[in-house]
Amino acid sequence: MKPAEIEQLGLELYRALRNQEMLPPLTEREPQLTLDDAYQVSQCFLQHRLNDGERVVGKKIGLTSKVVQEMLGVHQPDFGFLTDAMMFESGSEIPFNSPLIQAKSEGEIAFILKADLKGPNVTPQDVIDATESVAACFEIVDSRVKDWKIKIEDTVADNASCGIFVMGDERVSPQDVDFENCQMVIKNRGEVVATGQGSAALGSPLNCVAWLANTLGDYGISLNAGDIILSGSLAAMLPCQADDDMSVEIEGIGTASYRFITT
Repeated sequence: MKPAEIEQLGLELYRALRNQEMLPPLTEREPQLTLDDAYQVSQCFLQHRLNDGERVVGKKIGLTSKVVQEMLGVHQPDFGFLTDAMMFESGSEIPFNSPLIQAKSEGEIAFILKADLKGPNVTPQDVIDATESVAACFEIVDSRVKDWKIKIEDTVADNASCGIFVMGDERVSPQDVDFENCQMVIKNRGEVVATGQGSAALGSPLNCVAWLANTLGDYGISLNAGDIILSGSLAAMLPCQADDDMSVEIEGIGTASYRFITT
């Protein structure tokens, strides 16, 4: 696609975010849109947010678990960028009707880096060595594409369908975590609504972060010291409702929670 066309799609996604509007699938309107084009659109979308004063605080990998891939009909991972405006502390009361459009909640492990990681050839051990600590978190994914009718190019262009995220307070060393076998339980208003374990995300969240570092390396982008890295859902996405009061507990790592409020 031509640079002007890529910039136009990035602007449309930005306006959809700010106006809480949904767009028809980009791939229906622009069938020539390639994966590389989509990542360029994502960068344009991000730049508009940075121009508003937001700053990048990390990156995310999406579509890591088979159950999420099957729900969306997209069968490979993708990545996006996290900004400070997306981040909430555990226990936060979050407005349900702004800025979210058609949100879904995921329980994940967040990595906080102490050293840069840049592909190619990043290994899971490299990820452990570069990680200061890990925490339980929620990613509340959202899509500017109407009815989540996405192909991989649609979600990539839309910043990997990222909405907001909620960081748990507890921090533990990656050396102390059994990433493949740790168990996760998500509750809504005290009732269990989902369970999962670390191996659901590409066999291990460590594999996810290594994949992200290597894939970003192809675009000349690094995972940086201080970055928060969301490593992918450990269970199915849960459609959000206005009365949600959510908590997640990940074995050996900690907890995170949030509650929606209407304004």
